[in-house]
Amino acid sequence: MASNLRHPDLKKFKFRELKVYASTEWLADNKKKYRQVFDRWEATYIYAELSFYNKFFEREDWDVEVELRCYSLKKTTQKELCLLPFKRKVSKYDNIVYIREGWGNKAGGVFWKKGTYFWEASIEGEKVASKYFYIEDAGEDAFETGNPYLQLQSLRLYEGSYDDVMDGERIYYEVFDSNETRYIYAEILLKNLHADTSWQCEFFVKFYNDAKELKGQVVRLQKIEQKDDLFKLTAGWGSNVKGSWRKDKYTCELVFMDRLLAIMPFEVGEEFVTGTNPVYLPDRHAPVYFSSPEDLNETFEDLMAHLDRLVGLPEIKHQVRNHAKYIQFLQLRKDLGFEEKDSINVHSVFIGNPGTGKTTVASMMGRLYRKMGLLSSGHVHVVDRVDLVGEYIGQTAPKVKEAIERARGGVLFIDEAYALARSNEDSKDFGREVIEILMKEMSDGPGDLAVIVAGYPQEMKKFLASNPGLNSRFKHHFEFPDYLPQELSQIAAIAAQQMEVKITSEAILRLDEIIVNAYRDRDRSFGNARFIFDLIEKAKVNLGLRVMRESNPMGLEKTMLETIILDDVAGIDTKPRKELPYIPIDEELLHESMDELNRLIGLDKVKEQIIEHVRLVRYYRETNRDVLNSFYLHTVLIGNPGTGKTTIARILTKIYKALGILERGHMVETDRHGLVAGFVGQTAIKTTEKIEEAMGGVLFIDEAYSLTLKSQSGNDFGDEAVQTILKRMEDNRGRFFVFVAGYPDNMEAFLKANPGLSSRFDKVLKFDDYSANELFKIALVMLEEKGIVPAPEAEEHLQNYYAFLYEYRDKFFGNARIVRQSVIEAVKNQNLRLAALTPDERENVSSNILILEDVAGFKLDTSGFIFNRKGIGFRRSGE
Repeated sequence: MASNLRHPDLKKFKFRELKVYASTEWLADNKKKYRQVFDRWEATYIYAELSFYNKFFEREDWDVEVELRCYSLKKTTQKELCLLPFKRKVSKYDNIVYIREGWGNKAGGVFWKKGTYFWEASIEGEKVASKYFYIEDAGEDAFETGNPYLQLQSLRLYEGSYDDVMDGERIYYEVFDSNETRYIYAEILLKNLHADTSWQCEFFVKFYNDAKELKGQVVRLQKIEQKDDLFKLTAGWGSNVKGSWRKDKYTCELVFMDRLLAIMPFEVGEEFVTGTNPVYLPDRHAPVYFSSPEDLNETFEDLMAHLDRLVGLPEIKHQVRNHAKYIQFLQLRKDLGFEEKDSINVHSVFIGNPGTGKTTVASMMGRLYRKMGLLSSGHVHVVDRVDLVGEYIGQTAPKVKEAIERARGGVLFIDEAYALARSNEDSKDFGREVIEILMKEMSDGPGDLAVIVAGYPQEMKKFLASNPGLNSRFKHHFEFPDYLPQELSQIAAIAAQQMEVKITSEAILRLDEIIVNAYRDRDRSFGNARFIFDLIEKAKVNLGLRVMRESNPMGLEKTMLETIILDDVAGIDTKPRKELPYIPIDEELLHESMDELNRLIGLDKVKEQIIEHVRLVRYYRETNRDVLNSFYLHTVLIGNPGTGKTTIARILTKIYKALGILERGHMVETDRHGLVAGFVGQTAIKTTEKIEEAMGGVLFIDEAYSLTLKSQSGNDFGDEAVQTILKRMEDNRGRFFVFVAGYPDNMEAFLKANPGLSSRFDKVLKFDDYSANELFKIALVMLEEKGIVPAPEAEEHLQNYYAFLYEYRDKFFGNARIVRQSVIEAVKNQNLRLAALTPDERENVSSNILILEDVAGFKLDTSGFIFNRKGIGFRRSGE
């Protein structure tokens, strides 16, 4: 009878599962936190969960006998730790029956020791299952200072079939194609921190959708050998049928010993996008970007060899190698018991023009520091002022801290760092806040960070001088020179190889000519390697256009599709010029403008120059000669205040518009304040905005000499504006003109301040002071505009007064401005005189006549001058 009860068809149960857990916390769906690996010092009770199906469900209640035994396993022997027998009544309402019981001690580290164990379950005297679990020992309180077992080095996602993808054939994605994706695999690279013994690693890889619903979970149990410095795990979820992943946002989460290790967000969308997403770690406020796992296998010698393979930079290579050797020396001293008071400084200043290899060397420095144990990942996070400085109060600090956390473990590379340092007089710039946060981080921060600041030589010196503490934080200075022509040619060969093209010997010779010419004409904005890559890219484009002009491009041989010939290079225009519009001469506007010029009082020499210039330009237009390449048409207007410089500039702009050499013909008026910002870097932006506004017209810069004057703080921000203007004058020749105006002595110094200035301005208009008679005529015109006619006595007094002012004028003489001031004063006196009369008296007096009484206050006496010299000031007697 007993034997009949054991027949499968007569059993009242069917075994379901045997699981192990330690936490008594309840989860959804009557589940526990099932695991197989536990830390000794955290393990109190280890539980077994036996579950089986009730075959008498909804039929009748019945009794079951269950035994749970726990064993420790040592090599080939096993020792029973406990026997737990149970008699339970199974309800007919329970489809699945759970038996849970544990063994151990309420104090962690007391009962369980490092080793291998297993639970064994029997139902009704029949052994139904065994489940192994493992106790590992990393030391008491080891988790208080971090994970003592492992450290995440890399996490990447790839797509594949159920059988996985071989290492080396994997393509890593940020976004997956919903129509083509089968399994999404996580490739996890870990560093073994518990390398003094072999141990069991249990890893949970969980995939969640955007609603935080569990898409799938994979558990990996792997024995880590003592010799394993790095070990890799892969785990995937999906289906061999494409389309099992729907369009959505997902996360891949890694859990180890009941602790969240990392989260990587990813997306399933329209198509695949290669790359690696950032990883979020529990102890970091910002995402982490890991270095490529391939870099982790590099030795110190590999890194130095990679450095040596870089084109040029002999001094940088020597400096980096010495820096690395010195760090090794300090580490050797530390290993031998020497106490170094200061930690190893890894913060650097990179000085050089664009494209000189600064970012490349920064990446190598990060990998070098990681290899030497100074950084945990060695990645490079590149930022500039825009990424760090907020627009409003309170925005800057969070942006800086986010950038720091994203760079934590690697290098924070701050390009054009000088833009953070404004004038010391400007206390409202948030860039100063960035500097203060960075200094605090470098001094008192948690470490695991190298800060590299980069920029132009002169500006970086001022940046370091902007705060007394900056120099002391950056111990290492690297100067990157421009590449030599022969080095640029080597870079061109590398660029061609990367773009998978070959260059004929004739084309190489032409490329070398272009490189040498570009090198000779370079300024500090010269792109170096960037210029070369752009050059090869243009040659490749010309190759493609030439091939597609063939009658049957699909039938060409492979060599025809990869070979750049001389014609492809000869067609490159390194300084492309925008074709200018042909606009016919507007005779009506020209006549109107010239009439306006001729109506001006005085300025005979200036008028003569303009009339001659108009004749010459008209002749060139009528004979179809190139006006814009024959003349710069950029103009200098030199003269004392009030001599009509701005008026002439406006008329000249209208004349150029009438002649068809200006597209829009407007004039944008500005001065130093409109061009110069409070810090280097933003000045170029501000100046460029003004130039863009003036495109098709004239940029008129009043008191232009102030751009080359040094400010009290010693900053030459105006020079940056000058450099920007000069470059745009050359790059956008004919698209706009620049008029600069100022006083004679100052403008002479301005033109001599920069060699490029005098060569760009080929037209100079000198404005002499108005004569006494011209000043009087100007006064009459101004009075006429106000409807006022001077009486003969008043007219005579005004004429004598202007003659007196002209005789005692100096270089500050105000010319027409003095006249305007005196006319305003005279009209005011006339109005006051009329206001003092009664209405009846006023009827007998002309309201538009200026009499001698109105101008009598203008004394022909030097004692009335405000300044004790021949000058521009005057005052009425009695004041």
